[in-house]
Order: sequence, then structure tokens, then C-alpha cells
Amino acid sequence: MSDRARLVAPLAILALLFSGAIFGFFFAWVCSTMWGLDAADPEVAIAAMQAMNASVRNPVFAPAFFGTPAVLAAAAVAAWTVAERRAAALFGAATGLYVLGAMVPTVAVNVPLNEALAVVELPLDPARAGEVWQSYSQPWQAWNTLRAVAAGIALLLAGWAVLGMGRVVGRPGRG
Repeated sequence: MSDRARLVAPLAILALLFSGAIFGFFFAWVCSTMWGLDAADPEVAIAAMQAMNASVRNPVFAPAFFGTPAVLAAAAVAAWTVAERRAAALFGAATGLYVLGAMVPTVAVNVPLNEALAVVELPLDPARAGEVWQSYSQPWQAWNTLRAVAAGIALLLAGWAVLGMGRVVGRPGRG
């Protein structure tokens, strides 16, 4: 096996890991975090979301969010160099889908919503707190669902690529 081929498998697995990590992050917001905040007192939800948004810019989240497209793209290039064309195309599609379906909505919609919520000063009148939370939560969740779906499909594409890379990952019978 060539040195290039030896590099492909670790990059492919790393792409799968990064894709899974960021999908899990978005998915957790879809299926529990936001539902829990919606069930809480709106002022509590606002304060909690302000705290979570302030804490998400950290050295654990940043590599998963920003590193995922880089690792997917590197896996695509590496697969291409060892003639794993289908895997390269799948990793490439995963890269584009993640960028367009998860990163762009984050930058264009979710972050601006987070920044607007960050300047809300508490305490608020209960009715006003309910209005603020609803006007934030509904669009934020809709766009986050898109991010989760895009990241999930990117994960599936990366998994499909890894499964098809028989020659590189050591499965016999592939040519």
C-alpha cells in the first residue's frame, strides 16, 4: 500500500468522526435542548440560551464546526489521489452539503439571532419575555433543524464513502 493510500483511511475515519460530532451537536438541540427551553419559563429560557450561546465559542466546539468541512475536503482529495473516485465524490458532496446546509445558515441566521438575544436585558415583564422567546425560538429551531438534517446527510455520505473504500481500508475483492 502506498504512503498516499495509508493517509486516506485515517482521513476518511476522521471525516466520519467530525461529521458525527457536529451532527450530534445540532441533533441534540433539535430533540431535547430547545424543547426543554420551550417548556421552561421564558425568562429562564432566555437566560439559559444566553449562557449557552456565550459558552459555545470554545476549543471543543470550534474544531468540530470549522474542522468538519476541512477534514471532509481533505478526505475527498486524498481519496481522489488513490483513484477512489466514488468515495472522493461522496466526501466532496458531504463537504458542499455541510457548508451550504449547516455553516451558511449558522452564519446568516442562527448567529445573528443569538447576538440579538444576547443583548436582551433581564428581568422582563412575563408577557414580554414570552414574546421575546417565541420570536427567537421558532426561527432558530427551524434553521437548526435544517442544519441538523444537512449535517446528518453529510454524515451519511461520509459513512457511505468509508464503506465503499475497500482497497484503502483493507477489504479484499475491490479493484
